[in-house]
Amino acid sequence: MELWSRRKFFLTSLAGSTLAGANKIFGRTPSNGDGGLSLENPAPPSPGKPAATGKRPLLISSANGLHALDKGMDILQKGGDTLDAVVAVVTVVEDDPNDDSVGYGGLPNEEGEVELDASVMHGPTHRAGAVAAVRRIKNVSRLAKTVMENTNHTMIVGDGARRFAVAQGFEEMNLLTEHSRKIWLAWKAKSSFNWRPGIDSPEWKEHMATLFDGDEKQIAYAERVIAHPPTGTIPCMAVDAKGDISATTTTSGLSWKIPGRVGDSPIIGAGCCVDNEVGAAGSTGKGEENIKVSGGHTIIEMMRQGKSPTDACLEAMSRVAHNYKNDKKKLGTFHLYFYAINKDGVHGAASLWRNGYEASKQASYAVHDGTEARLVPCKAFFDEAGGDQ
Repeated sequence: MELWSRRKFFLTSLAGSTLAGANKIFGRTPSNGDGGLSLENPAPPSPGKPAATGKRPLLISSANGLHALDKGMDILQKGGDTLDAVVAVVTVVEDDPNDDSVGYGGLPNEEGEVELDASVMHGPTHRAGAVAAVRRIKNVSRLAKTVMENTNHTMIVGDGARRFAVAQGFEEMNLLTEHSRKIWLAWKAKSSFNWRPGIDSPEWKEHMATLFDGDEKQIAYAERVIAHPPTGTIPCMAVDAKGDISATTTTSGLSWKIPGRVGDSPIIGAGCCVDNEVGAAGSTGKGEENIKVSGGHTIIEMMRQGKSPTDACLEAMSRVAHNYKNDKKKLGTFHLYFYAINKDGVHGAASLWRNGYEASKQASYAVHDGTEARLVPCKAFFDEAGGDQ
């Protein structure tokens, strides 16, 4: 497919009403996995706080994994392997066509192709596996695990990863749902002169109404993700009763990306890192910024030196901010979140900004300590609203 002309569009061209609440539409989870705790009333009904003392077994993930943590905890409580537990959690999200952050129904690249990345690390055996830029294979977290278990490689990418998946019995399928296809068409119309009625054309609203059958909520959601391309991801980390640790991170990556773009999710030491003697770390948000500081590895090493998971995440975030000399204007163009657990079952997370994907919602992550799954606020590096809104 030929690439079309891509031009920047101004956020002011979007109605202000489209900027609020759109990521809650149709029960869709925020693609950045940042949760939805109100800043006016940040605590959920049963408020969680970053742990000061540990509890095992333990599972944590970005907020979009909240509904799936029970499945992983059931595996841990039955004595199952930590890697099986975390992969079970994220597979639920990968399979969900109503979650456009990962897997089936993930938002596509600029050519309308869904490209997926994932990595896994197994602490007890010190092994890792990863895949990147994979098309037509839904469960890339399982595929990364298969790379780890069935080859002596660590990462397989692109069409080679697809062919490997088919050889290993994975089913090929079209990952682009009708919902995601319509949003992609709307993005093309908004960002290219060649795919819309015209510059500031009065037919634009008619075009969108036709595309989404007049559904104002779908139009609002589409315009929201067009203006602010989501970086859909879910990391998940587990420590069992014995103290063994595993982690995975899976993603459909930055929506509307250049084909072949790979972020931090499949990069061992950036989007996923495990040391069975120390803990595990993962991330969501703008992967390019995490890669530059090897965030996952940084967090592990900070915990090795005695920092709590939260403080270790904040240290990694400080290195990202340092790259921009703490310039909030430049840092305000993106979101970034780090998550971590240590061997004792202590958990923590940090967000670059206080808010999540919506300015009015506090960034949070999901925790299951064997009692129930709940959302817990992230610790903000900058205690103010920010990021691309």
